[in-house]
Amino acid sequence: TAPGYAPSLRSRLPLVAFLLETIFILLFVFFVKIEQPEQIDREYDSKLFISSYAEFQDIHVMIFMGFGFLAIFLLRYGFSGSGFNVLLAAMAIQWAVLMNEIHISMKSMIEAELCAASALVAMGAVHGKTNPVQLLLMALVEVTGFVVNQWILFFSADPVYSIMLLHVFGALFGVMVSWVLYREGIEPVHEKEKTDRKTGLFAMFGTLFLWMFWPSFNSALVRDHKWERGLKLTVIYGTYLSLAVSVVMAMSVSMLTSAKGKMNMVYVQSSALSGGVAIGVAMTAVHTPWIAMTIGFCASLLSALGFRYMKNHMLFAFECHDTCSVLNVHAVPGILGWFALLFLRLASDESTIAVQFAVYHICVLLITACMSLVMGTATGPTTLIHIWRPQQDRKCFDDQAFWEVKGFVHLHHFKYVTTP
Repeated sequence: TAPGYAPSLRSRLPLVAFLLETIFILLFVFFVKIEQPEQIDREYDSKLFISSYAEFQDIHVMIFMGFGFLAIFLLRYGFSGSGFNVLLAAMAIQWAVLMNEIHISMKSMIEAELCAASALVAMGAVHGKTNPVQLLLMALVEVTGFVVNQWILFFSADPVYSIMLLHVFGALFGVMVSWVLYREGIEPVHEKEKTDRKTGLFAMFGTLFLWMFWPSFNSALVRDHKWERGLKLTVIYGTYLSLAVSVVMAMSVSMLTSAKGKMNMVYVQSSALSGGVAIGVAMTAVHTPWIAMTIGFCASLLSALGFRYMKNHMLFAFECHDTCSVLNVHAVPGILGWFALLFLRLASDESTIAVQFAVYHICVLLITACMSLVMGTATGPTTLIHIWRPQQDRKCFDDQAFWEVKGFVHLHHFKYVTTP
């Protein structure tokens, strides 16, 4: 018979965390320096620095508050959803800084946070089915793969465009890990995989944080020189309009596809953001409002329909349990944005240039997809090793496996008190 309690991670998580942080600190000692003030004065004016810091703050809020609140939608997984989000993001940012830049600057910190966002997207596919040690290992591999993918694309793709493929890379990576970690014990629906009004409300706060700051997320790496300032403003306006259309469509499709004719909060929370994902990939070619709104319309429509129907089909047809449906929320809108960018560039360029762009544009997606699928498939078996003490089926989607949840801890006397 199975033990009454989930396996303790006391001998696993602290050891892994201490080891990783020690390695990171040593690597920072020898390889990472803070950008010198004279370099800042020479390369950026004060207004640009202030603008970059404001965008960094916006993305920081998205990573830790937006994704953090959004992850607590499950009834009995609030502590783990928010807590593991902070743990994973903090570790991923440190590793991304090490891999991206020798000198820390505002730009490198923003890039590190975007890499962490890709890891958090991947975590959504295995949400509730992994322990924190598995998530840390998964995040390190995902960030490594994503940065290496950027290095490969460096000579053929715009850096801003390649990093915005984070949604496609993270979603496909997470889905493949989830496919390898498939559990028959959670089919078709785990008894703890449910939400309620309180957790749904807090998750909606996360959606609102993400929704409000997504224009900064998309435009942060668009350089704000005088000759490019128009592009940065266009990206901000286009992202906002695309998100606005997404909200309306998400609520409409949710009600339309419901058997009771009512809106589903979980579907709305995720699909309302799909317009920001899609326009982020296509933003450099979107110069008119109606195109941005059309992209948001199509992205939200596909995301909402996929959330309603594709998630269950993925489970039964491919034995892939995607908890947060990241395939529909991030991968499908991201690929839609890829198609939009392709069509817009083909329509605006000359025939010879258009053909060249189409070839390398297709190669960019193929390289990104192959890299994420292969690394996700390879990461899954690594996290299944018994030494990491994987969760039992009946302890999935439950804080009790990792947190003190029965009663409360007296803060002054450190005495554990049990509630009646």
